[in-house]
Amino acid sequence: MTQFAPAVQAAALALRDLFGPTPLQRNDHLSARFGADIWLKREDLTPVRSYKLRGAFNAMRKLRATQPDQRQFVCASAGNHAQGMAYACRHFGVRGTIFMPVTTPQQKIDKTRTFGDGAVEIVLTGDYFDQTLAAAKAFCARQGAHFLAPFDDADVIEGQATVAVEMLEQLGRAPDMVVIPVGGGGLAAGVTRYLSATAPGIDYRFVEPLGGTSLAAALAEDGPVTLARINSFVDGAAVARLGDLPFDALRGTDPAHVLAAPEDRICITMLEMLNVEGIVLEPAGALSIDALPDLADQIRGKTVVCITSGGNFDFERLPEVKERAMRFAGKKKYFLLRMPQRPGALREFLTMLGPDDDIARFEYLKKSARNFGSVLIGIETSRPENFTTLLARLDAAAFVWRDITGDETLAEFLI
Repeated sequence: MTQFAPAVQAAALALRDLFGPTPLQRNDHLSARFGADIWLKREDLTPVRSYKLRGAFNAMRKLRATQPDQRQFVCASAGNHAQGMAYACRHFGVRGTIFMPVTTPQQKIDKTRTFGDGAVEIVLTGDYFDQTLAAAKAFCARQGAHFLAPFDDADVIEGQATVAVEMLEQLGRAPDMVVIPVGGGGLAAGVTRYLSATAPGIDYRFVEPLGGTSLAAALAEDGPVTLARINSFVDGAAVARLGDLPFDALRGTDPAHVLAAPEDRICITMLEMLNVEGIVLEPAGALSIDALPDLADQIRGKTVVCITSGGNFDFERLPEVKERAMRFAGKKKYFLLRMPQRPGALREFLTMLGPDDDIARFEYLKKSARNFGSVLIGIETSRPENFTTLLARLDAAAFVWRDITGDETLAEFLI
């Protein structure tokens, strides 16, 4: 531990050849809302809009120092790690081969290629990440290249810890609490190791997406386990298995200090930060802020730093984010409605809608029956309570309905 802190400080100094410290900004909006002194460590403002550049740079820097002839690096990633490695390859003048799933959005491919600026080759292979990873490691074995792991690597963890070096210098004191997003665990491991050595007494809270709670699972089993299923919406943190090295650093974490953020609630946080603060965050980048309501009683009157880990958000996803946010807030619902096949039935239904109720989707699913037809209907409203009034009117008029908003199977095929 005593050797780790000086090594991280040296890494932070070396990193200045690449970019300056990311801002640590007090957020007045969040501070007033929660009655706390809340600061955002803006890792969404690195040159590649995520903290991943730190670990990639440090691992490449240290390997180049001991093996100067190693000029070929490989990674498997469809996101921020790929972009970080591409940028580092360009800086060091080495070659990088980046394996991505064939399903990777073109926007991410183009950004990675731009950051590499001719220093990287992108190989699209595999429908799923496990297939992509296997292809990357097989390529390394054949070519003698170095595989740059996204989080389960000591030098990568050391690089991610430079976030904490900057944070302490910028704040000028130790905060009461640091809220850290968790995917594979590299950032959380690095930050907590460094702060434990240099500013003991800080409280930590770790935030995972509800559909990828790899740290909570590892703590429950006293070792990393592979989740049977993950929700990939929070693509920057939806990791099926925590890294072994990160777990060694996080093993003593109180399970009560690991929070799970629902994917749809994260969408509300993303929209709030965009509309109120003008801050663009990807789903993983919003995790630490999204957990603040769950911590409201614990942070009042305290100084809290939230690490916003990334801002690589494709605005083509904005309609999906808005949809998820409305549904989580209870302001949008989908129903299967049994509509009588008689003149005036649709008009009767429309009269039941309140002044703030809007039809967002209307589709006949089955109208071959003589007496009734099935309708898929989506309704948006200004307040969740408006649905109570609407459904009471439907029941009084003997309309048969079914709320399918939370039915994942039906929603997948119909919505």
